[in-house]
Amino acid sequence: MLPYALIDLHCDTLTALSPEDASRLTALQDPARGRQSLAALTGRIGETDTLDLPGRHFSLSAIPEGVHWCQCCAIFVPDGLSGEDAAAYYHLHQRSFYRQMEALSHKVLPCRTASDVEAAWAQNKTAAILTVENGSALAGRLDRVEVLARDGVRMLTLTWNGENELGSGSMTGHGLSPFGREAVRALEDCGILIDVSHLNDQGFGGILEAAQRPFVASHSNARSVCGHSRNLTDGQIREMAARGCLIGLNYFQDFLRTGSRPAGLDDLYRHVERFLELGAENCLALGSDADGADLPSGLDCPEQFAGLYRCLLDRGLSPAQAEGILWGNALSFFQRNLSK
Repeated sequence: MLPYALIDLHCDTLTALSPEDASRLTALQDPARGRQSLAALTGRIGETDTLDLPGRHFSLSAIPEGVHWCQCCAIFVPDGLSGEDAAAYYHLHQRSFYRQMEALSHKVLPCRTASDVEAAWAQNKTAAILTVENGSALAGRLDRVEVLARDGVRMLTLTWNGENELGSGSMTGHGLSPFGREAVRALEDCGILIDVSHLNDQGFGGILEAAQRPFVASHSNARSVCGHSRNLTDGQIREMAARGCLIGLNYFQDFLRTGSRPAGLDDLYRHVERFLELGAENCLALGSDADGADLPSGLDCPEQFAGLYRCLLDRGLSPAQAEGILWGNALSFFQRNLSK
C-alpha cells in the first residue's frame, strides 16, 4: 500500500556534483582561480539533468508509480563562498533548476504555492519547490532577498555549518547577527520561509525573538534521541510546535543515532516517537537530506522513502498520523504559509 503523496522538505540533488566538479568548486574558494573555475562549472552544470540521474538518492524517474511527490530542491552554497562569489554560484544553479524544469517538463513542474503543488499532482507530475541552503547567497545585501523571491525561492536555510553574514551554524559559537535579524524580517515580508536547520542554539534563540511567522527546520531530528548539535533540543521542538512550525525528519546516519552501528528504520522511528511525545505531531514532516549525506541502506531511494508509510503503520501509528508525516502536515503548512 502506497501513500497518497509524499513531501520532502530537503534534498541536495540539484547541486550534488561529480568528483571532478567538486574539485572545481574547491578552486572557487581561491581568489586567483575562482573566476576560471566558475566558468568551467557553468558549462557543465548547464548540461546536466542532476534531478534525474540514476544512482542518486533522489531521481525523478525512480519515484514509485502512484505516489504524488513534492520535492524541495536546495541550492546548496558551500561555506567558504561569500559575497559576489556566493551570489554567482547561487545564480548558476538557479538557472540549472529552471533549465531542468523545462527539459523535464513531462515529469516535473516548478511550484511556488500549495495550489501549484496540487495542480502538479493533478497532472500526475512531480512538484518541485526551489529552496536555498546557506544565506551567503544573499551576499550580505538585503536587496537580494527580493531577487531570490522573484527567482521563485520559497525557503532559505539561514546558515550551513560555519558562519556567514546572517549568523552562525552548528559548528560555530556566535548567534544571529544584526544583519541576520534584518534579513529575517525581509524574508518574511517577501514570503520566503525561514529554515533554522544548521543554525546553532544561540541563533535559534535569535529567531524566536525576531520571527513573526512560523518557520521551518527542513532537515533536523531530536537531540534527546541523538545528541548531535545539528538536532533540535526538546525545548526547541516544543516551541516550534507551539508556533505552528514545520520540522522535517533527517535520514542522515550521524543524526539518527550515536555509535558505530549503522542506523536503520527503528532509529528513525525513535525520533518520530520523541517528536510525538513533545506535542509535535501536527508539525512533523520529512526532510531526507538526499544526496547531501550518508543515508542508511534501507532508506536511500524514492521507493524506500515512500515505504516509510508502511513502516510507520507497522510500528503502531494510525493512517492519519502516517499520512500527516508523509505529506499532510507539510501541505497544510504550505497552504497557510505559501499561498502566494
